[in-house]
Amino acid sequence: MTLRPFAALAILLLGLAACSDGTPQSTTQASAILPTIGTSGHAKSNQPAKQLFGAKRNGSAGTPAPFGSYAKGCVAGAAQLAETGPTWQAMRLSRNRNWAHPATVDYVQDLSRAAAQQPGWNGLYVGDLSQPRGGPMLSGHASHQIGLDADIWLRPADNLALSVAQRESISSISLRRNKGAFVNDNWTRQHHEILKAAATDPRVARIFIFPGAKVQMCKDAKGDRSWLRKIRPWYGHHYHFHVRLACPSGAKGCVDQAPPPSGDGCADAQAWVNSILNPPPPDPNAPPPKPKRQLLLADLPQQCAAVLQ
Repeated sequence: MTLRPFAALAILLLGLAACSDGTPQSTTQASAILPTIGTSGHAKSNQPAKQLFGAKRNGSAGTPAPFGSYAKGCVAGAAQLAETGPTWQAMRLSRNRNWAHPATVDYVQDLSRAAAQQPGWNGLYVGDLSQPRGGPMLSGHASHQIGLDADIWLRPADNLALSVAQRESISSISLRRNKGAFVNDNWTRQHHEILKAAATDPRVARIFIFPGAKVQMCKDAKGDRSWLRKIRPWYGHHYHFHVRLACPSGAKGCVDQAPPPSGDGCADAQAWVNSILNPPPPDPNAPPPKPKRQLLLADLPQQCAAVLQ
């Protein structure tokens, strides 16, 4: 039996839970049994976690460690990515989201040096990493909570002398056409090479970008295609791509991203594009989506109480 495109897409998405920022979260057994703070573990257990973590302006003391999962956790001992470096600039500094596990900061700096080798690029414009102590954000993301996620702008970083004010007003560029089914004229070979460099790093678990970009890379890739496996299509992600690192070695309180399916993922990306071009009719009997309950401090791993304090 031949699957219709949207049916194939539904199979592709089985086992993934979507975060509000569009990136899938691992659904491993470990995330279900991870001990939480609970309703009696902290004086502020029943308060919204985003308000508590969003109020922290600096990282916590102690050994760097991610606790929990990408969409339900926190990070101890986070490092701050410098606002400006030889091959990068952190954007939207007012958000104070240029913090992450030191492994992520090192990765971003390494990738920026690789990007600086591409014509027209002097490095990278770096979007959101995490808050100083991770945790749920006040706006914009459901993931980025344990310091192992990074948003990289798709706008070529041709000027690394932007002022703080300019970094608040400048925008990235969209690379999608036809709702993400194809790339547009802003797509270049340089984007392909930077994404390839991002994915070939062994620290990376997954990279999320709009489906048309993945299909285009599948068409253009020559030789070794193993790196394509880590690049997965997902909603949005046409102004930036999202890098997710694996849990660092020895990080016992960290819940890893589930491994990507076997193969290069090109057929899955094409099925997604087909579903964009031939969307299924709306189901008039479908119930309205239930609003997602905001995370309380009680929902987070036990270690996050100490990180917060």
